[in-house]
Amino acid sequence: MRRVVVTGIGLLTPLGQGTELSWKKILEGKSGAGNITAFDVSDYACKVACEVPRVDGRGGGGPDVPGSFDPDQTLSPKDRRRVDDFILYGIAAADEAVKDSGWEPQTDEDRERTGVMIGSGIGGLGTIAETAIELHEKGPRRVSPFFIPSALINLVSGQVSIRYGFKGPNHAVVTACATGAHAIGDAARLIKYGDADV
Repeated sequence: MRRVVVTGIGLLTPLGQGTELSWKKILEGKSGAGNITAFDVSDYACKVACEVPRVDGRGGGGPDVPGSFDPDQTLSPKDRRRVDDFILYGIAAADEAVKDSGWEPQTDEDRERTGVMIGSGIGGLGTIAETAIELHEKGPRRVSPFFIPSALINLVSGQVSIRYGFKGPNHAVVTACATGAHAIGDAARLIKYGDADV
């Protein structure tokens, strides 16, 4: 059995986009918490969350705020309409991780031995909630044909596989706050037991 060691890190966090920036802010003791900007919180007791700062001003970001995420750099507006933000964010983090790793499989065998394991604590809950309301208020004909592929947890790993042509094992983990640890552990097991090299 051949062994390939590839490591890469990609972060898109409430502290900003990029591993270096996020790590720097962590070391400085910065917090990613702030007032919720993604929806109206006037009826909610809690008005604070850890949102990803964006160039459009959501999440406390803005075009002049270092590390603000620019969705246009990851997906076109047309493609973004077809996915929940968690998939957009997963693709952005994967882009950085793949670039950081330097891994560019050149053969079908390399692509077939490269898997994708990504986790999300909950997936596309916002899209699911909005679609449930639309279904209730306007009927089934108003539900987008892209609803399922835009919200299911495994579509984040699927989208990354499609983007890079990785054809190995493809899984998505959903275990609430333990998701990140489980995704890393499950990926390590896939490599340990020979299901993938990368």
